[in-house]
Amino acid sequence: MRISVKSSFIFLLLFSMIIVGCSPKSDPTVNKEKGDQKDEGNKETKVVDVSEISEFHQAPMLDDMDLPDVKDRIPLEPKIPNEMPHEFLTVEIGKYGGTLNTVAQSVNWDPDLFVMSNEPLLNTPGILGEEVTANVLKDYEVTDDQKVFTFYMREGLKWSDGEPVTTEDVRFAIEDVQFNEEIMPILPAWLHSGGNVDGSPMELEIVDEFTFKISFAESNGGFPISLAIQNWRGYADLLKPAHYLKQFHKDYAEPAELEKLIAEHDFEEDQETDWVNFFNYMDINEREMSHSNAVGFPVLYPWMLTEMTKTHGLYDRNPYYFKVDAEGNQLPYIDSIKSAIVQDTEVTGLKVIAGEVDFNREATALAKMPVYRENAEKGGYEAILANMHLTPTDIFLNLTYDDPVWREVVNDLRFRQALNYAIDRDEVIDTLYFGFADPSEVIDSTFNLEKANALLDDMGMKKGADGFRIGPDGKRFSIPFEVQAAAPDIVPLAELLTEMWKEIGIHVTVKTIDGTLWSTRNTANELQASIIWTHTPLYYMQDWGQGFWGPLWDKWWKSGGKNGEEPPEDVKEYYSLMDKMNVSPPEEALEIMDTLRGKMKDNIYYFVHIENAKQPMIVNAKIGNITDKGTAISINFAGEQWFFKE
Repeated sequence: MRISVKSSFIFLLLFSMIIVGCSPKSDPTVNKEKGDQKDEGNKETKVVDVSEISEFHQAPMLDDMDLPDVKDRIPLEPKIPNEMPHEFLTVEIGKYGGTLNTVAQSVNWDPDLFVMSNEPLLNTPGILGEEVTANVLKDYEVTDDQKVFTFYMREGLKWSDGEPVTTEDVRFAIEDVQFNEEIMPILPAWLHSGGNVDGSPMELEIVDEFTFKISFAESNGGFPISLAIQNWRGYADLLKPAHYLKQFHKDYAEPAELEKLIAEHDFEEDQETDWVNFFNYMDINEREMSHSNAVGFPVLYPWMLTEMTKTHGLYDRNPYYFKVDAEGNQLPYIDSIKSAIVQDTEVTGLKVIAGEVDFNREATALAKMPVYRENAEKGGYEAILANMHLTPTDIFLNLTYDDPVWREVVNDLRFRQALNYAIDRDEVIDTLYFGFADPSEVIDSTFNLEKANALLDDMGMKKGADGFRIGPDGKRFSIPFEVQAAAPDIVPLAELLTEMWKEIGIHVTVKTIDGTLWSTRNTANELQASIIWTHTPLYYMQDWGQGFWGPLWDKWWKSGGKNGEEPPEDVKEYYSLMDKMNVSPPEEALEIMDTLRGKMKDNIYYFVHIENAKQPMIVNAKIGNITDKGTAISINFAGEQWFFKE
């Protein structure tokens, strides 16, 4: 029997329990470096140009430290944050102090801390991708042919150890790391002309101590957005603390001293004991900010790791952080972040309702909103609903899995159309998302079992005695889902599909596996079917699940035909459009996005069955500069502006 719920009852229950909103903001200061803005009430708001700020202030916790004056620790032109557009958040001037408690399910990874801390070279307010503005860099210019990009650094910007940031850090990151074939055997595709490995590599020109140029042989209007947000990229690809890392690089270090350091390093059992592996271990990028070896590594983040144990990570404010508020207060407002490390999302949920977590976005679930709301007053938090930045449970059949019968069936468009017609979106939305999602417009969301059965009959997939369809080999055809419980809606959806597709005679099994094993099996092309999220709504992410529905085709394309398997012509055309979108400015990229959506609707390479799902955020009720506007993750980006009101 198919699983179902009374949708109207659940919707009314949740609607009555969920209070979406946040406390009013008393200070109308807009957090833009320049520009005229009006708030939603049409009132003029105060516009602050950072050059108008004459006095700068620091957090009291720094007063007793032996540090230069705050004006000597920040750039000549510091950054006023604009992570959130003014129409989403009118920023209050905050108060210094306090420790923010987060929670993670991995020793080496706290996703909420990552989003709060990561700093790209450029940024795009609200992660909308509509404009690209300065961030770590002060400014940039683009030639009319979109081939040459001139970047201006913030003079006086410093690493967290007080050392200056200059174009030598850029030159080192590009020439000595990206262009070093021992460290980087293949230069990443986004640093090639055309956005793929077949294009010629980018060229670097150091103009002076604070100016550099990057050039491409072909137009690359998408380069700024790739620096601002694509793949959640931070500054580390093109900017590294050369003064620190040169001691681990064979072209700079004293050979005897480097050999000594390598000999003292604790390599993993199957790891090569060479300078490259040692260098990569010592070089910390944005996704490694929670690794134990990140302690002491020079960074540009608002907080830096100072302690890592098996139970928690502690991150203290960076005294050289380059952002200030509209009154010249050096950010962040919050002194420290303590990231508790727990076993799983269930323990996270218990800590949340007990009031032990000040912010949580990544591990929340709509299904738990009634529990969140019931315990909110006692736990001292608010449960806010905001938009998700992704489609949370996309369904994938591996079209390149190494089995001839499987391939013959799943590569038949009629089969994918049949499965699509057999997904009851209303039931999925009611059961898993409690009404807070919409049927997808990326592919046809029509529910029609009659059409589904007719398509399978047309394929010649007759039903056996047990009611399940027979494949070309005369055996029962089965879809074996292997999923990781990476989000609370993934396993339940797989179980729902088991019942839904049974209605048209398709046999489905579900197996839950560890996340590490899941990734290993996907990389090895061993997953036949799975469920995971993709960033389908964000054009600049280039994330159409191509590594899940066609792993071998994706490898072929990304390697320039050196690895994997050559895709069919329609898939090549799809990949070409993605590459074109990658190097196009936002206006053109959005037009290409519409074309890609049309081709997805025609071909159903995978199943984007729902969209516009809501995501709960658990926020300490005393934290200011929080909103329910925009996406939940973009609110998460503005962490350096949060503060404790009391």
